[in-house]
Amino acid sequence: MLSEVLLVSAPGKVILHGEHAVVHGKVALAVALNLRTFLRLQPHSSGKVDLNLPNIGIKRAWDVARLQLLDTSFLEQGDVTAPTPEQVEKLKEVAGLPDDCAVTERLAVLAFLYLYLSIFWKQRTLPSLDVVVWSELPPGAGLGSSAAYSVCLAAAFLTTCEEIPNPLKDGEHINRWTKEDLELINKWAFQGERVIHGNPSGVDNAVSTWGGALRYQQGKISSLKRPPALQILLTNTKVPRSTKALVAGVRNRLLKFPEIVAPLLTSIDAISLECERVLGEMGEAPALEQYLVLEELIDMNQHHLNALGVGHVSLDQLCQVTRAHGLHSKLTGAGGGGCGITLLKPGLEQPEVEATKQALTNCGFDCWETSIGAPGVSVHSATSLDSRVRQALDGL
Repeated sequence: MLSEVLLVSAPGKVILHGEHAVVHGKVALAVALNLRTFLRLQPHSSGKVDLNLPNIGIKRAWDVARLQLLDTSFLEQGDVTAPTPEQVEKLKEVAGLPDDCAVTERLAVLAFLYLYLSIFWKQRTLPSLDVVVWSELPPGAGLGSSAAYSVCLAAAFLTTCEEIPNPLKDGEHINRWTKEDLELINKWAFQGERVIHGNPSGVDNAVSTWGGALRYQQGKISSLKRPPALQILLTNTKVPRSTKALVAGVRNRLLKFPEIVAPLLTSIDAISLECERVLGEMGEAPALEQYLVLEELIDMNQHHLNALGVGHVSLDQLCQVTRAHGLHSKLTGAGGGGCGITLLKPGLEQPEVEATKQALTNCGFDCWETSIGAPGVSVHSATSLDSRVRQALDGL
């Protein structure tokens, strides 16, 4: 069992192209978003396991001796196995959460306990740990915040119990695990996602684990080779939406107008494939012409998504504001509000970017300047994290 402090981070995700079409068997491109979730794990000898999630105001502690006495046979099903509804019910008893506990808090705690008990049950004694998780990702915005949380937990727990080695060497600021170790992290993170979401696709945790860009189609996930890191504005309209209702709306429109909507979905598929081709060509030395193609693809896809009925006046406003500054935007995820992405091509003057961000903020939106194609789950030295992250993890 490792005794040192571990600092881990994992990225969020955005869908670049293919949202909604992916439900109908088409290709989707998901990319790692460099707004990250950070975890600090500190082993200690207090006899407690503490969980602190400052973003959502959660502080919980469990007595390790009491957890040790639990009948955890309901978790002992070999290696990485899917949590059953019975296991989740048992976890609720273990967690000791009040009946009026908020859904977000309940699911975060259950995923934590599931991964803690499942990964450490092979150890002779459960470890006393202090775990703090802080995120730059807004929860519930379709940006993979729960997957980044599960990936951080899985990576930290597997490293602490020495199921996988800590890849960070003396003098290094940041490092990543081997392909084999990342596969194990991803498998466990997927189980954490199952506790939270029931039947997730596995895309969010895969993007958060591997980073870069992934192609997803009919359950098959593959990494794009050497995708470029693209600078973007990410804008949250803060308009709530129901993914389930939006997906059902597209399905109904397809049934009502099959000869109109089916070609739209085929066209969105072609946009995803063309984007994949261009990203593959960009590699290490992207040319301006390639950015212009990416902008055209963004515009076309946004129009298609509006035709599918998943646009929203807030997203139209976002596109109009950025267009006035010569930039190109589209919704990302379910639509109907939620978030949009704006491509920032090289050579843009920073005052122009700042003016665009201010104009979006004036609309009542939240806006971040960040990048996509970010590195996946990583381990850090304390000195490599900026002071804002360190203060958040230290509870200041």
